[in-house]
Amino acid sequence: MSKRSTLVSLLFILALLAAACGAPAPAATSAPAEPAAATEAPAVEPTADPAFPVTIEHKHGSTTIEAAPERIVLVGLNEQDALLALGVVPVATREWYGERPGAVFEWGQDELAALGGETPVVLSGGALNFEEIAALEPDVIIGLYSGLTVEEYATLSQIAPTVAQPADYVDWGVPWQQVTLTVGQILGKTTEAEALIAGVEARFAAAREQFPAVQGVEGVVATPWGYPTTYYVYGSQDSRGRFLTSLGFAYPPIIDELAGEDFGASISYERFDIIDIDFLIWIDTLPADLLANPLYANLAIVQEGRVVYLENTNPVYDALNFSTVLSIPFAIDELTPALEQLNQTLSN
Repeated sequence: MSKRSTLVSLLFILALLAAACGAPAPAATSAPAEPAAATEAPAVEPTADPAFPVTIEHKHGSTTIEAAPERIVLVGLNEQDALLALGVVPVATREWYGERPGAVFEWGQDELAALGGETPVVLSGGALNFEEIAALEPDVIIGLYSGLTVEEYATLSQIAPTVAQPADYVDWGVPWQQVTLTVGQILGKTTEAEALIAGVEARFAAAREQFPAVQGVEGVVATPWGYPTTYYVYGSQDSRGRFLTSLGFAYPPIIDELAGEDFGASISYERFDIIDIDFLIWIDTLPADLLANPLYANLAIVQEGRVVYLENTNPVYDALNFSTVLSIPFAIDELTPALEQLNQTLSN
């Protein structure tokens, strides 16, 4: 029997047991209670939460959530930041990289500590373990920053209501605003989510005002994926690309042309000229022979010092990768000196 069939059978048996346990008890044999006094206030019926039910549209259909969830399992890679910002600790997160406790990075650790919840279980970043997820007894499963397949979504939906990635964006390309707002809807905290979004967007607006010479110049974020034959440039629909455009940078059209329906593009080492623009951020540690390659080392952008190198030990490297409602303010603060220098260089 397949894992999926086993899981479905288990859930069915559990449902039958729950129904049996919930059968009405025999009528009491004692005398009925005396009627309440006429002056006693009538019992107040509980009112439904006006935020629920809520229906979320996504790539694989729509999901209705009937009440505020208490046990949330994440199968996307960065939704924990939005949850923590909204005052909720997930039961489980999914490992991306870094091996942090609970998959919570520096910018979210204060929120986790303040909430006082248990450190989330960390699910593997590889193939989903559906039995492990079912054992966590989630009320809701969230996979917004993800690439959930139809088959994965169908299996997860048999465990609990599942919200997959939005249909309007490439897989792994959902904007941080959408993640924050959708998590807010799932929690019944839409107003709080909108306030968080407004706060981060205000940070971007202040940065655009602070660095006027940066506005409209071309900038990209790249990584040495594909070494030793190619490197990788993130497109404007990737969270790292959106970080730059939110600061006022323009994105070179050729990058999105090469990316197509993906969140970035692999580019041959012979085409370093594509990134000879106004500003470049490298994330991850660069191989020495890439830095020494004359095709790269002689670029004007390199010669004039308009490049920022974020090695994988730099927390800003992580903050840009996540690009969440919690990590973005951290990244803006840490990159301010580099942006001030670029602003001065471009002003001269």
